[in-house]
Amino acid sequence: MESLALTFSSGWASGINAYLVVLVLGIVQRTTGAEEIPDVLGTWPVLAAAGAMFVIEFVADKVPYVDSTWDSISTVIRPTIGAVIGVLLAGEADSLSAAVGGVVGGTSALMSHLVKASERLAVNSSPEPVSNSVVSLAEDGLVLGVVWFATEHPLAAAGIAAVLLAAGLVLMYLLLRAVRGGWRKLTRRGRRGAPPPPPGPSDGTTKPYPVQ
Repeated sequence: MESLALTFSSGWASGINAYLVVLVLGIVQRTTGAEEIPDVLGTWPVLAAAGAMFVIEFVADKVPYVDSTWDSISTVIRPTIGAVIGVLLAGEADSLSAAVGGVVGGTSALMSHLVKASERLAVNSSPEPVSNSVVSLAEDGLVLGVVWFATEHPLAAAGIAAVLLAAGLVLMYLLLRAVRGGWRKLTRRGRRGAPPPPPGPSDGTTKPYPVQ
């Protein structure tokens, strides 16, 4: 259960910032030798690669519209990393446990990624760029805190991640509903403001013939 809880928390966090998740888990494994974290995550090549990609995402994630482009590129990457972490956390367990870990990690990562992408589209509608940086820093802080906490208290961290995921899904639903409502209002206004069609045979009037 603790391994599955850590998988869920890591998957949720991977949907927001997968490279930071790998970096945090790797540092914890490297410094504490935690048995529940695979040794491969604490190797220097993995830490170096995760650190480099985290720096790139840290910058790209705070620039308006660039963050949404980055989210589009990461639609496959983040769930994949979440699934791989889930399989690795299953350790030497049987194939069923590894499959369950991959599904839990990948699914939770995909769901939180969709929440983040929708949220960023809404934030980008604001004219000032400060909100992007504030939201991005808050997300990084949540990922760092939840993953670090999950290495010590996986069940409690999984509960926090579940609450955050549920809240994010509700927020995504409300945003999509607001967007649909705004789009309908715009289309209705466009129809009302359209000029009437020119008179012709279709409106029941008689078209005069030119005088010879």
